[in-house]
Amino acid sequence: MDAKAPRILIVDDDPELRALLQRFLGEHGFAVRAADGGKAMDISLTRDPADLIVLDLMMPGEDGLAIVRRLRERGETIPIIMLTARGDPVDRVLGLEMGADDYLGKPFLPRELVARINALLRRLSTDRATLRDEVVTVGPFVINFSAMSVRREDQALALSSREFALLAALARSAGRPLSRAQLIDRALGRDAEVTDRAIDVQIGRLRKAIGDDAANPRFIRTIWGVGYVLAPGTDA
Repeated sequence: MDAKAPRILIVDDDPELRALLQRFLGEHGFAVRAADGGKAMDISLTRDPADLIVLDLMMPGEDGLAIVRRLRERGETIPIIMLTARGDPVDRVLGLEMGADDYLGKPFLPRELVARINALLRRLSTDRATLRDEVVTVGPFVINFSAMSVRREDQALALSSREFALLAALARSAGRPLSRAQLIDRALGRDAEVTDRAIDVQIGRLRKAIGDDAANPRFIRTIWGVGYVLAPGTDA
């Protein structure tokens, strides 16, 4: 197994689907492991970190939404693609609200999952390369693009990869409003299948992650009819 191959962890309670995805993703150059639920996932991540998690939504016991929420609450920023029931936008929105980076409806073609994985990993790699060694300060926030880290004064903030991408796009245009379409283009890539509603959901999560007040935001402000802007704000 290539030590440099992207490490993918599949979390799904369906043994046939796990075996299929392990075989298919392995044939496409990934180092693949599988777990049948949250407990097995935790053990696997403790033994060996992963570069991306493919996570089923509907599982007995701890479901995918609970797992995403738990991972994000403990500061895990690993990219997560959630597998959801096709045609159920509520599940998809909830997954994004919890902190998933992308979603794919079942049933799906394995080749489509490969494309989603490659697109997400490529975006993260491109972000790190293009933003190497660049640090931006906006108000109380210090954003290190190469490390994909954010600090508010002396406190490190835990952001998912998608939340960081949105914050980075806003920080590069600090003080200038960006439309939702511009945010999708600059943060997620123009080919991303993301709705305006999904961007609103992610902005809500980002506000929470940086300690902004959702009811009266000081930093990520809504410009009605336009989009969002990152403002210096105050820490009073």
